Amino acid sequence: MKYKILTAVPLFLFCLFAKAQQHYLVTGTYTGGKSEGIYVYQFDSNDGSAKAISSVKISNPSFVAVSGDERFVYSVEENAGNNGSGGKVTAFAFDKKTGTLSYLNGQPSGGDHPCYVSVDKTAKWVAVGNYTSGSLSVFAVQANGSLGAATAVIKHEGSGPNKPRQNSPHVHATFFSPDNKFLFVPDLGIDKVMIYAFDESTGRLTAAKQAFAESVPGSGPRHICFHPSNKYAYLVHELSGTVTTFKYKNGKLKTRQVISSMPAGDSSFAGSADIQVSPDGRFLYASNRGEANTIAIFSINKNNGKLSLAGHQSTLGKTPRNFNFDPSGNFLLVANQNSDAIVIFRIDKETGLLTDTGNRIEVGKPVCLKWISMK
Repeated sequence: MKYKILTAVPLFLFCLFAKAQQHYLVTGTYTGGKSEGIYVYQFDSNDGSAKAISSVKISNPSFVAVSGDERFVYSVEENAGNNGSGGKVTAFAFDKKTGTLSYLNGQPSGGDHPCYVSVDKTAKWVAVGNYTSGSLSVFAVQANGSLGAATAVIKHEGSGPNKPRQNSPHVHATFFSPDNKFLFVPDLGIDKVMIYAFDESTGRLTAAKQAFAESVPGSGPRHICFHPSNKYAYLVHELSGTVTTFKYKNGKLKTRQVISSMPAGDSSFAGSADIQVSPDGRFLYASNRGEANTIAIFSINKNNGKLSLAGHQSTLGKTPRNFNFDPSGNFLLVANQNSDAIVIFRIDKETGLLTDTGNRIEVGKPVCLKWISMK
């Protein structure tokens, strides 16, 4: 009898561990072709495998965000209208038991082609960036997770030297600071990261003491991320394929370094898309969507945050957009939009380099990857 009890304990612990390594992967896409909306998968962090769980129909949910309590998912509908406000932002409730999304409501995004959505740390506010309109909006979250009408809409002004791409403002992200006191808004069209002080009690945005951080003219800032230490921030530029390292403190960005994310000698259009720091803060990754179709891998100097190129990894597909680390930090998943697949790489935590697992998630035009625990 004692023997049976002793062997049952390790088995019980193994089952708990195995379950803890299961996560939901919420995938935003461009619709048309093989995709109809948002797709949910169950991902196994033991072996990097995935299986389909559910989906919901919605038009062009190119970017999604998950509330901090993981009860709600918010999605853009990246469309345009005749009156300059054709985009939408949509709220869903998420059921962890079944892995399914239930529609709550939608609101006009306050502009055309919303391309980014984020939730603040209190889960009471949602911010959306409208690319074509060069505007951003803030929405109050209701008690049931649905969205109220926009409480603020800010439209940027200006242009950049690349006239085909920078004839007007183009907001590309709305990123809340780690302390929830600021909203950082990279604008590809005006070569600036606009910085707003954020009041989490009212949702109000005002110009921060440093109202913006300026990029090299024509570089086209796109996405920003923060180091786990909160001492550094990193900005990827779509048009130039460069990454800027900032020293960060209390809403202020100070440029420390500008480095290329492209392979040496490659002068093709970068089309850089996304940027992420590894959970352990040792490496930074940036995706290039142009002809290169690569992930640039940088090591991070722990003393000053500066980057050193560690290598490039083919994404084994076309047009890598958003990519993300699984919750275990062992895998990097890359959404290859134009080859209709998410490619799963294993991460070498000592070198930061990537190895193809051979695992794929076949889905039409994947763009955005977010995680929800199964607990």
